[in-house]
Amino acid sequence: MKKDSEVKLYMQARKTGKSQKLAGAFAGMSERTGRKYERLGKLPSQLKQPRTWLTRKNPFEQDWDWIVAQLERDPALQATTLLALLIEQHPGRYRPTQIVTLRRHIAKWRALHGPEREVIFEQIHTPGERAQSDFTHMSDLGITIAGEAFPHLVYHFVFTYSNVEAVTLCFSESFEALAEGIEHALWQLGGVPQQHRTDHLTAAVRRTHRKEDREEWTARYRALMDHYGMIPTWNNVGIAHENGDVEQAHHRFKQALDQALRVRGSRDFASRADYWHFVADLVSRRNRTRTARWLEEQTALHPLPRLPLAPCKEVQVRVSRFSTIHLGSNVYSVPSRLIGTKLVVRLHAETIEGYVGTKLAFTLPRLVGTHQHRIDYHHFIWSLVRKPGAFAACRYREELFPTITFRRAYDQLCKDMTSRADGQYVRLLHLAASASEAEVETALQLLLEANQTPTAEAVRSVVQQPVSHPLPDLSVPVLTLDAYDQFIPSRREHA
Repeated sequence: MKKDSEVKLYMQARKTGKSQKLAGAFAGMSERTGRKYERLGKLPSQLKQPRTWLTRKNPFEQDWDWIVAQLERDPALQATTLLALLIEQHPGRYRPTQIVTLRRHIAKWRALHGPEREVIFEQIHTPGERAQSDFTHMSDLGITIAGEAFPHLVYHFVFTYSNVEAVTLCFSESFEALAEGIEHALWQLGGVPQQHRTDHLTAAVRRTHRKEDREEWTARYRALMDHYGMIPTWNNVGIAHENGDVEQAHHRFKQALDQALRVRGSRDFASRADYWHFVADLVSRRNRTRTARWLEEQTALHPLPRLPLAPCKEVQVRVSRFSTIHLGSNVYSVPSRLIGTKLVVRLHAETIEGYVGTKLAFTLPRLVGTHQHRIDYHHFIWSLVRKPGAFAACRYREELFPTITFRRAYDQLCKDMTSRADGQYVRLLHLAASASEAEVETALQLLLEANQTPTAEAVRSVVQQPVSHPLPDLSVPVLTLDAYDQFIPSRREHA
């Protein structure tokens, strides 16, 4: 069949007065072919009729009614499942390699007779109108810090019009992580949108018992939105595509980060700071590709308030006689001098701060999860060394082994000294707290390698104590100004 362009060329030649033979030669077709298209008055594409017959027989025709019945009963059934059932019911009739053919026939049936599918409606975004945010897990990227796995999340904030984004690293979907992520994004990007949309995060939304309103914003999240003048909105439960911009941004960002890591050749970083610098540089490069729309959006953003809110959760606790505090279901040890003191504790995304009045008393890493505990022997070793017998049945005894070397040393003491092992180990901890934990650990390694009992005296003999050098005797110089008198004229004449 000839092409439309060839027939059009033939018709143009005929309009100029050329004969059918010359016009056909000009268009690259025979006189007879040219005469046919001239008689029909249509182009080849207009003459082409849709094919109404099958080029090959449907191999599933014998059981097609059964397949349709299964699909009508449950449209979610997959071709792989149906083919496996057919092979089981009719041995020798079908082969696993026919899966592509079955998928093609099922796809055609669904297009013609299947159930209606949900439509995602394309949205018109207005500059400065909305930002979306959500958390995404990053464990599937295999990031390690100094060889150790680094399980973490990313809080992702995206302006829907320009797709300019900001991210922060975090370890839980807490309100503090959400609030710090929002503040970091707004102050980094320099403006506030009209609305902020989020998923049904427990950090922002709480369940109610009222039938007419089963969910509402938490007081802290509402206060955060009021501080920045943003209208909070959420997507419907289970409808993730209503938060589609940030969901798509998650996918694109993780894909870009994965590619950048592949180019780097390693997923291991020396420190968390190095990893954060790598991520921030990637986000900056991605945002530079959105400059044109970002300039439009910037002009429509509301100005930032005078100061950030720096939100955190404040609770009042009293330090127990065990030198511990309870925050929710987690337990933290604190310096023993605070026993009996009532503290104001501020919970941030990654740290907790304890205040006596307005004075900061301590800062500790925040535990992730529930029913966790963080016990630091430095907080109470001075009491434990006076009561070494308490070590054996201490509730958090396993937390009193700072490293595996200290655990090995304790096991060796139990083997060599039996009943006196607890007292010796407590003295080792006291030495580590008063001198240097790293030096004590090195001394323990040397003693264990030499098959010597790692007693406190043996460790003390290995650890180099600081040498005090005597101060040199300094003589007081005698000051005389006779040499300067020579510059005075009267003194020179007298001399």
